[in-house]
Amino acid sequence: QVHVVESGGGLVQAGGSLRLSCVVSGNTFSKYSIGWFRQVPGKERAFVAAIRRDSGNPVYAPSVKGRFTITKDSSKNTNTVLLQMNSLSPEDTAVYYCAADPGEVINMDNQHLYDYWGQGTQVTVSS
Repeated sequence: QVHVVESGGGLVQAGGSLRLSCVVSGNTFSKYSIGWFRQVPGKERAFVAAIRRDSGNPVYAPSVKGRFTITKDSSKNTNTVLLQMNSLSPEDTAVYYCAADPGEVINMDNQHLYDYWGQGTQVTVSS
């Protein structure tokens, strides 16, 4: 059984920062491809950022590149990924979901390639 749990969402003013955390746990696999997606009501879930399973290299959506940073939290002996979000704008308001897959996901912006999902965490940016 694999569990994906997000935390760190909240309310922030435009220009501010938030850091989201995603913990992927379970005894089945040791490493995962992990991605972040976001969704606003009435729209499809959109890719935000991801980190490759083996290399640890990040991948970003153009809309967040230069503002968001995804990293693995090596201080913890778990599959924990952090999403540091800076220079937030109201357009970043959404429910943010973490997704994980035990395989090496090639097209990391394709939500259908991830097997495991968290419940989501709300991020609200006020103007």
